[in-house]
Amino acid sequence: MKNTVMTYKQAKEKGEKLTMLTAYDYSTAKLIDEAGINSILVGDSLGNVILGYEDTLSVTMEDMIHHCAAVSRGAKNALVVCDMPFMSYQTNVYDAVVNAGRLMKEGRAQAVKLEGGREIIEQVRAIVNCGIPVCGHLGLTPQSINAFGGFKVQAKTEAAAKKLIEDAKLLEEAGAFAVVLECVPSKIAEIVTKELSIPTIGIGAGNVCDGQVLVYQDMLGMFSDFTPKFVKRFADIGEIMKEAFANYDKEVKAGTFPETKHEYTIDDDVLAKLY
Repeated sequence: MKNTVMTYKQAKEKGEKLTMLTAYDYSTAKLIDEAGINSILVGDSLGNVILGYEDTLSVTMEDMIHHCAAVSRGAKNALVVCDMPFMSYQTNVYDAVVNAGRLMKEGRAQAVKLEGGREIIEQVRAIVNCGIPVCGHLGLTPQSINAFGGFKVQAKTEAAAKKLIEDAKLLEEAGAFAVVLECVPSKIAEIVTKELSIPTIGIGAGNVCDGQVLVYQDMLGMFSDFTPKFVKRFADIGEIMKEAFANYDKEVKAGTFPETKHEYTIDDDVLAKLY
């Protein structure tokens, strides 16, 4: 069954947990989709895990459109949510609407995700009013990493916690269909989850959220530059891949691959005519 923003609404009402994973290409999206994951996030985390940047700030609209289009071709049932990259929506409402529209038209996204709260509420409202579903993102918002002074847990003070709770309510009022909560204390995530009628999707926000999201390279052990505390490795695919690559290298250099069964044949009479 195709997952939509209504799937999210119904899951919240029924108390059913939602699952989300990142993907950046057709093949991975197809596998995630076939596994029954509710939604795929084409995250600007592609800056780290695909393009090798130290942060997400250098990711462009063209990067997001390119990867989102590939994912959309592979996802038949999962809801495809695409991140709006740094400075594609912060400048003004007009830019936000135009760029959200591009992600939908060119990237074939089914929803967009913006980082921030009250600072971008007018952008969220305007995008929603154009018929584009919006997912919010609060807590550790990686596009603001320089303002935060690094990757740190957010909403740990009374003032910061109150702001996050209020921002979550503002996002719901502006029409967001869900809110991602990243790197916030689980008790704060619990308050937000209870206060909102839309689902919360946690990443480093505890088990109380209505759903969870992880970067698939993290949960499969394919990205080792750094591993956040909230990541659980569900398989060590990275080591399996390295072993396979090493075995391929060994067999090619030893002349044992390819074998006869990997070759194509030609009739001897055709071959004889060549000499």
